[in-house]
Amino acid sequence: QVQLVESGGGLAQPGGSLRLSCVASGSIFSIYFMGWYRQAPGKQRELVAAIISGGSTNYADSVKGRFTIYRDNAKNTVYLQMNSLKPEDTAVYYCNSDRGLRLGSWGQGTQVTVSS
Repeated sequence: QVQLVESGGGLAQPGGSLRLSCVASGSIFSIYFMGWYRQAPGKQRELVAAIISGGSTNYADSVKGRFTIYRDNAKNTVYLQMNSLKPEDTAVYYCNSDRGLRLGSWGQGTQVTVSS
């Protein structure tokens, strides 16, 4: 079983940067799909960025050009580099795999707050 743990959130100023990490307990090579999601208070969880086994990536329009998803297979880690942060990026950020999505299984996430 692959377990995922998010970290790297915190407080950033508008225009600042954060890098989120999603560490897997097993090899991510066997995972077809990995995505970063976020949920703000009172709103539904939304997909922010995704990467599949072949390396293709997709981004929500709201973060395109500012966020980058990438992986380090040797470290079993998927990252979300967030630049040019805006207050509307404030949310709890989660990572999940295709298997986790099928199971409806989510971790605790990591809080990102963008504020002056």
